Amino acid sequence: MVSKNQIKLITSLQQKKYRKQHKIFIAEGVKVIQELIDANYILNDLFTTQDDFSSLKSGKTHAITILDLKKISALTTPNTCLATFSIPETKNPKLEGLILALDSIRDPGNLGTIIRLCDWFGIETLLCSEETVDVYNPKVVQATMGSISRVKVVYCNLETELKKAKIPVFGTFMDGKSVYSENLPKEGIIVMGNEANGISSSIEKIVSERISIPRFGNLQLTESLNVATATAIILNEFKRPV
Repeated sequence: MVSKNQIKLITSLQQKKYRKQHKIFIAEGVKVIQELIDANYILNDLFTTQDDFSSLKSGKTHAITILDLKKISALTTPNTCLATFSIPETKNPKLEGLILALDSIRDPGNLGTIIRLCDWFGIETLLCSEETVDVYNPKVVQATMGSISRVKVVYCNLETELKKAKIPVFGTFMDGKSVYSENLPKEGIIVMGNEANGISSSIEKIVSERISIPRFGNLQLTESLNVATATAIILNEFKRPV
């Protein structure tokens, strides 16, 4: 069963201000929930229409009907289970190794996909500007497919953090040097810009290396790539063996 108070709380967590207030977020689907449990995220409650998590301690899991699951789900088509987890504390990042930074990414699907890409390419730290969509937005959590548990996502004043960096800062621009022709280092910060406006002028001033993904089409009329697609190409080039 799920009570009226629980329904009210869980549905409120679809909004950032209530996630921040209660320090709780929701996750849906067996794979995502299991990955968070395996990563030692603190589970508060789990609601399921099936016996998917029989090994969990009693008191944590609650049987629920499909109709009630629809009331608390953030998905158009609910999965079989939904869980609430405590939002972990984040520490100041160490600016070393290869780091990805996002300047005002607004689309939840893009952020979720980028987190999966970081996981795939071994990027352990993802810096996000304060204007970037919240990592605990239910759509972001769902899009990560569990990778959220393996990538440290840090929200910060991006300009301030980049100014502290003692490693090169790469920015992606249409007029940058081709990423295919550059000798790319194993250490640095790669900045990806906003879906509509690219990298902001304040961050652009900090960038030490301007890179781009060249267009190969005959007409070359496409204005830009989707930011998640561009991130995949850029990370692939940085990780390509010399």
